[in-house]
Amino acid sequence: MHDVVSFEGLGRPAVLVASSVFRDVAAAEAQSLGQPAIRRVFVPHPVQDRTDDEMRAMAVAVADEVLAALRA
Repeated sequence: MHDVVSFEGLGRPAVLVASSVFRDVAAAEAQSLGQPAIRRVFVPHPVQDRTDDEMRAMAVAVADEVLAALRA
């Protein structure tokens, strides 16, 4: 989250990509940082036990959503 805020502060669009279990935490953190509109994309939880192939598939599945968020 802090990296996204830093990039946005530099005028560079950024998107937080996080596990879906952190949706509420991300919203609260964005609010506490004074950036409630930070772009966020969530992937299915859990992430840590996924194989490389599963991670690639997950990235492909959200790529359009990430690009759309960057263009918003």
